[in-house]
Amino acid sequence: MPQLKKIWADPYLKFVISFVGLYLIFNYFNEFYIGITAKGGFYSAFLDEHLNYINWSRSFLLNSAAAILRAFNYTVVTNDTELLVVGKGAIRLIYTCLGYGLMSVFAAFCLSFPPPFKHRLIFLVAGLLFIQLVNILRFVLLPLFWDRKHPFLGMDHHDLFNIIIYLLLFGICYLWIKYSIKATNAKNAA
Repeated sequence: MPQLKKIWADPYLKFVISFVGLYLIFNYFNEFYIGITAKGGFYSAFLDEHLNYINWSRSFLLNSAAAILRAFNYTVVTNDTELLVVGKGAIRLIYTCLGYGLMSVFAAFCLSFPPPFKHRLIFLVAGLLFIQLVNILRFVLLPLFWDRKHPFLGMDHHDLFNIIIYLLLFGICYLWIKYSIKATNAKNAA
């Protein structure tokens, strides 16, 4: 037990253990929830019909992208999982398009980092909103410009999106860490 306390007392190890643990909890909870709200196997009709945040998220993303495209005078047709821009292209939102893995990483980082909880909570909410806005932008641009036969730099759009969003989030996290350290140092100096 003293060894555990000693490990937990090290702020770097505490961060790494918290980050990895929270990421695994968030990510596998989402995968579990997708599994129990999809028909077949261990299925919960109640959760699927009344508390299916996965479908709510997909619907929000599709309808938001469709509304933006319609605002630019495109004719758009949607169903539960697809968005078609007439005369341009279409997308199908599968589970990996929703960004739950990315949001799990970001949430685990925010909740594991040491600044005051209020700062972490604000950063968490702002970051999750940012991820959703960038995802909506992706769903607006893909049917207009993505050519499956000639992918950009030979990459699948999921890989390209992940590279871009992770770079953006690393940059934002770096700036937030710098701000947090500066704010903490100023507070301690006062």
